[in-house]
Amino acid sequence: MAVLTKPEARARRHKRVRGKVYGTAERPRLVVFRSNSGIEAQLVNDADGKTLAAASWLHLKKSFKGNKTRQAAEVGKLLAENAKKASVENVVFDRGGYLYHGRVKALAEAAREGGLKF
Repeated sequence: MAVLTKPEARARRHKRVRGKVYGTAERPRLVVFRSNSGIEAQLVNDADGKTLAAASWLHLKKSFKGNKTRQAAEVGKLLAENAKKASVENVVFDRGGYLYHGRVKALAEAAREGGLKF
């Protein structure tokens, strides 16, 4: 049995999660992507294959100072604001194969504080 690399293991976990999670127009899927330098999130309607709202660490103000966990929380707040503009309130959370811990957890909690329900 071969040992999986980190990206292969994450892809396997994400595939398992995606088998159970599906986004609709009423309740889109909140997808998280985490890189070494930042974090991104988007709301996806899988029925139509369209992105309804998105937020990224690149969309934060240049004056933002803080660690990556604070950065993720700010992205979560920004995503919640963009979701309100797109008139989305209920979502289903797709952690993207990442553990619900650290930056992913910070983004999710900030999105909940911003008004998203999941």
